[in-house]
Amino acid sequence: MAPIYRTLHVVLRLLPSSPGPSRSRSLSTQAAPAVRMEYQDAIRTLNTLQTNANYLDQVKRQRYDPAEQLQMMRQFLERSGLQVEDLDKLNIIHVTGTKGKGSTCAFVEQILRNYGLKTGFYSSPHLVQVRERIRINGQPISKELFSKYFWQVYNRFEETNDEENPSMPPYFRFLTIMAFHIFLEQKVDLAVLEVGIGGAYDCTNIIRNPLVCGVSSLDIDHTSILGDTIEKIAWQKGGIFKSGVPAFTVSQPAGPLEVLRKRAEEIECPLYMCPDLAEYEDDGISLQLGLAGDHQKLNAALALQLAQTWLQHQGYPGVGEQKSPSRHLPPMKWPFPLASAFRPSIPMVQGLQDTIWLGRTQIFKRGPISYYIDGAHTSSSIKACVRWFREVALKEEKAGGGSVVRVLLFNATGERDTAALLKHLQPCHFDYAMFCPNISEVSGVGMADQQNFNVTLENVLTRCLENQKTWNQLNEERSCSAPWGSSLPVDALIKDSPRGSPLLLAPSSERFLNCNSLVFPCISHALQWATQGRDMEFPCLDINLLHHHPVASSGSVLLREAARIQVLVTGSLHLVGGALKLLDQSLSQ
Repeated sequence: MAPIYRTLHVVLRLLPSSPGPSRSRSLSTQAAPAVRMEYQDAIRTLNTLQTNANYLDQVKRQRYDPAEQLQMMRQFLERSGLQVEDLDKLNIIHVTGTKGKGSTCAFVEQILRNYGLKTGFYSSPHLVQVRERIRINGQPISKELFSKYFWQVYNRFEETNDEENPSMPPYFRFLTIMAFHIFLEQKVDLAVLEVGIGGAYDCTNIIRNPLVCGVSSLDIDHTSILGDTIEKIAWQKGGIFKSGVPAFTVSQPAGPLEVLRKRAEEIECPLYMCPDLAEYEDDGISLQLGLAGDHQKLNAALALQLAQTWLQHQGYPGVGEQKSPSRHLPPMKWPFPLASAFRPSIPMVQGLQDTIWLGRTQIFKRGPISYYIDGAHTSSSIKACVRWFREVALKEEKAGGGSVVRVLLFNATGERDTAALLKHLQPCHFDYAMFCPNISEVSGVGMADQQNFNVTLENVLTRCLENQKTWNQLNEERSCSAPWGSSLPVDALIKDSPRGSPLLLAPSSERFLNCNSLVFPCISHALQWATQGRDMEFPCLDINLLHHHPVASSGSVLLREAARIQVLVTGSLHLVGGALKLLDQSLSQ
């Protein structure tokens, strides 16, 4: 194992260090007033509120009462100068789920903005910049506004820091409280809140009176927090239900649907099933969605019901003419009432079509390079990603002619079953698979927004090596290993660049590996190798510095000679965010 750890420590020295378990406040107290208000200084100070990886592991091993977390959130809110009752003014739409909750929120926000309403939208995680999490009228708040409200809230916590209240709120709680302050002071007409994790004990769930709630598709995720079955996860998601507040969900397996029904019954929440999107369409005229993929139809149908219910509650007349059920309805009995479909209004139709949600079924075409970007990170969402990718990639291949090389860039975080995710990706028949951490560049320049201190660098790099080994084993099972040459000793794959940074890693725990998988220390090196300088908008180092063994060298030849290169980036929203930071410079400005 020694070669791995020698390589890991070289990379570790090249990247910014994480803070220790204590939460230093020196950045705010030592910076000069003018500099202190700068956005990057605010972000660096915010990052000190992240939970250190070692401390997080300790907390996970200890038992704690999750209900206490909501009480602590209320205390933090009051220390910031707000009462829970103040949040009632925000006319909130609250959305949870495992897959599609962000897309659903994006559809809802766009629809209601089309009615001329001033919208607030709180989501997570961010892709490139933290301020993406807090949006006014669909746009991330400006750096100036972020800095203003960050220090306003931060200083308030400093002022109320005493023996009874010794701490700052952690990262996500702080941003949630900050979002509430911004939405109230900016006087939004409504706020769309996306749950962070789960629902029942999520810090967004301190709200008392949302106008409507939604539950998107459920799947297995965050098992250490939410439970290891989809029924346990459904119980957590149903925790956002409120007495007398209408809630909607989409087609789910029978088990979690029954759990949601019981939760709604206990809470006295009227729960409804959304009809299929086809029910909202006139015969022969399909609703066009701004987000690609058949799975987005469920999210769009849920968004229509949420928007319609909100508008009706606020007294908007004639927002949607009710339709009679049609032959599209599935021949099954739901455990709770089916909501009525309606004929969407013009703002609704236009809103569905205009919705943009970066990092989901997104395509960049740059000369001979096509980047397919999707933040899928659960088993079901990876399956949906594969269906989308195979369809659009095949269309491009047929239209273009000539040789095509397909490349996968993958990473997964947390406790996800990486083997299952990678197995779903096998039918795409990638010529190469690349694995790297969610780190944009080895240098760490301009990375404050994307720093994550909840994990150690050694752990994430080791995870990449394990992912590569899993991919190789899956290839062997499919009898398609090493398509471009014979297996090589691992020692031949560990090389250092002239600048001292490791450019390719390989697992030393096995004697040989398949020649179609590579591990890179960062996203930039992986994409530079995959594109071989053929993307004129993506700056590339000397190609010769990016590979030092025959496998990468032979692959470089194929990539340079291919008529088209198709690169799928998936497995993690954080990976997708790092890729977008490199590919679309405007997102960093």
